[in-house]
Amino acid sequence: MISSSESDSNLYYATEFLAPDPFIFIQIGDEKIIIMSDLELDRAKSQAKVSSALSYSGYEESAKNSGTESPNTIDVLHEFLKERGIKSLVVPAYFGIRNALLLQDKGYDIEVKPDPFIEGRLIKSNDEIRYIEEALRLTECAVGRGMDFIRQTEIRDGYLYSGNKNITSEDVKKKIDISLLENSVIAQHTIVACGEDSSFPHNEGSGELRANVPIIIDVFPRSVKSRYYADITRTVVRGTASDELKKMFEAVSAAQEVAFSMIKNGVNGKDVHESILLHFKNSGFESGEIDGRMQGFFHGTGHGVGLEVHEPPRISKKTDILCTGHVVTVEPGLYYKGIGGVRLEDMVVVQPDGVINLTKSPKILEI
Repeated sequence: MISSSESDSNLYYATEFLAPDPFIFIQIGDEKIIIMSDLELDRAKSQAKVSSALSYSGYEESAKNSGTESPNTIDVLHEFLKERGIKSLVVPAYFGIRNALLLQDKGYDIEVKPDPFIEGRLIKSNDEIRYIEEALRLTECAVGRGMDFIRQTEIRDGYLYSGNKNITSEDVKKKIDISLLENSVIAQHTIVACGEDSSFPHNEGSGELRANVPIIIDVFPRSVKSRYYADITRTVVRGTASDELKKMFEAVSAAQEVAFSMIKNGVNGKDVHESILLHFKNSGFESGEIDGRMQGFFHGTGHGVGLEVHEPPRISKKTDILCTGHVVTVEPGLYYKGIGGVRLEDMVVVQPDGVINLTKSPKILEI
């Protein structure tokens, strides 16, 4: 890998070393080697969980001695690979095409390995589960603050007020994001989507919040300390929910229970997803293109979470076998024009005979 471990989760997982600038990583059997700039070399030697940290400038000098006037990263890598007699490389699917072409020009065979590039990332260790759970507890606290803020508002003319101010989606997001920041957890694209906005699953929401309509709160932040993500969604109504909305909430809550009852080691995520679709259909909620737009349940049931907020495995229309140690979300939802949306999301650990639900936050529609 040639990347920055700050943005490349595979590289961070392999080295446990966080750096903003790209560096070279090579694994030969169980041996892990990184080639670092002089700026980072000493820090890498003391912090990186690798077999050895080598000097970029040292191999740069070797390339110059070999006749390359201005060596680039591939020239530096080439000097190392020549030392080891290596001619074949396996790279991730996102490996830079320029680097791949330069390596091929130097006679290397390149095999591109699709995700998951490091398969061990999918099975979470006890420490990783603890990191995720720690991030989740802090996220639940922040979501709780946001919900409390909504709960304490006054309803006037169908809108939510705090004192003389109309409460907005942005106000609630700020409450949530500040709570997270105070605990060294950082969120981006937090969703607080009200009314019609909530009928679009990834609409982040904006503007004044209204009473008696759904407000979807979806928060998926990363811990600064551990680098692991949490992910949670709740749907609330300040005021009184319509009978139709209550039925949607009950159906979505029951859909989660269907998934919880099915998920275990060896189960195909596709089967879980199809069972959720059937549950909604049997409950009277049609899905698909209705009146020119997608409505009902039209996204995946869940996804893996770890060093990335969306990673394998998936619980969706595609085959993906769930295994003990996977941490996945379970997030069914229903979305209808003129009504809004309902989504509930918990995080679970796949076990040999079921799941452990890491999420503790209550599911209450009317607040």
